[in-house]
Amino acid sequence: MRYLLLALTLLALASSARAQPPDWGTAHQIDVHLTNFHFTPDRLEMRHGEAYRLHLINDASGGHNFDASQFFAAAQIAPSDQAKIRKGSVELKGGETVDIRLVAPAAGTYKLHCSHFLHSSFGMTGEIAVQ
Repeated sequence: MRYLLLALTLLALASSARAQPPDWGTAHQIDVHLTNFHFTPDRLEMRHGEAYRLHLINDASGGHNFDASQFFAAAQIAPSDQAKIRKGSVELKGGETVDIRLVAPAAGTYKLHCSHFLHSSFGMTGEIAVQ
């Protein structure tokens, strides 16, 4: 009986530790510049389960977006930033910056592109690699 109580206590402690929100103050910041027609960098590297602040900067005068629908669907997005993502995409007007706080999802490679007309064809593509 003692072992059962000990096991249940440890299980409860482990699940409560996972339920705590990330410390956004210590999140890794990744700056991504959107220009005509590139992402810089065009390959983002993250570690599963770590907190990040994705700092998107549109250096162009026209609009672009950061479309990574599978990545955003799998990541844990900060509740206050969820409304900035619509259908897996973050829209940025010319000169605009947007921050998205998230916890990196499961390991894998996620595609990234700008879904504006012909922007992907002109090379505005990339990937997010999670280890």
